[in-house]
Amino acid sequence: MALDRRKFLFAGLAVILAAGGYYAWKNLNGSSLPEGIASGNGRIEAVEIDVSTKTAGRVREILAREGTFVKAGDVLARMDTDLLDSQRKQAEAQLRRAEIGVETAHALVAQRNAERAAADATVAQTEAQLDAANRRLARSEQLTASRTVSQQVLDNDRAAAKAAEAAVNQAKAQLAATEAAIGAAKAQVVDAEAAVEAARAAIAAIEVQINDATLRAPTDGRVQYRVAEPGEVLGSGGRVLSMVDLNDVYMTFFLPTAQAGRVAIGADARIVLDAAPQYVIPASISFVSDVAQFTPKTVETEEERQKLMFRVKAKVPEELLRKYVQQVKTGLPGVAYVKLDPNAEWPSHLAETVE
Repeated sequence: MALDRRKFLFAGLAVILAAGGYYAWKNLNGSSLPEGIASGNGRIEAVEIDVSTKTAGRVREILAREGTFVKAGDVLARMDTDLLDSQRKQAEAQLRRAEIGVETAHALVAQRNAERAAADATVAQTEAQLDAANRRLARSEQLTASRTVSQQVLDNDRAAAKAAEAAVNQAKAQLAATEAAIGAAKAQVVDAEAAVEAARAAIAAIEVQINDATLRAPTDGRVQYRVAEPGEVLGSGGRVLSMVDLNDVYMTFFLPTAQAGRVAIGADARIVLDAAPQYVIPASISFVSDVAQFTPKTVETEEERQKLMFRVKAKVPEELLRKYVQQVKTGLPGVAYVKLDPNAEWPSHLAETVE
């Protein structure tokens, strides 16, 4: 009986010593921080990215699984593009038709230029005939005055001169008509070329939509979960996958007014996770909220103002994230430590960090 009593006393003493040791460890590692260093509880977070459709459509296949690590540019999912493929074929047919129209318009311009050359030749010919008729009329007038030729010859020559003049005017009118026809033909060329450009632009727009139907990872990260499944019809902007950007990982924690006011952007920080307290992760302050997250009912007194809590972010270096990307997990709780005074020294349990 006495032996059992001694065992009970020893067991109780062991519990007391263990509790005391744990309390001492907590004071050494958490509560008893040197002057110029503050801490706060938080969770590991990362920027979340929704991989969504640009236009409405049916999900054809999803290649990425939940929890998969992906690189920027990796194909995550594909949307159905049957309708877009048909529209592209139609636009390509319109392009071929427009290109034929350009060739036809150029041929018409060549034809009109040939007609203009013929009209130029006709004008030159009629002007030569007019000049000959005028010369013959002048001689007839002189001969008639000396009564060498009859009045009938003079009248015939005058009629011939007028006919030649009318022929010149007609040839010049024809030349003007051919020049107008050339202008119209050139306008058809411009119109046909514009139709070609429009068809090409339509094809390019459709190809962009087809490319957008292949959903790719915008950055390195991990797929969190699938929002949609193959066969589902989504509207424009419909979410297919959710992923986290593992290049931007941080811990969000909160500090009271007096400490938050002393935190500088870029200040040296440390993160210790509950799941791995033996590792100290280096970090730097990337954000301090300008608005208090926890606000008492009144802040009229200095004491109440000290109760305001401000959100702070401690960001993990990108090179460290790339090195340990497989071990990064969001949602893990822990403690963030930050230097309020840049000259403060880290305690020994926070001095050595993961590299």
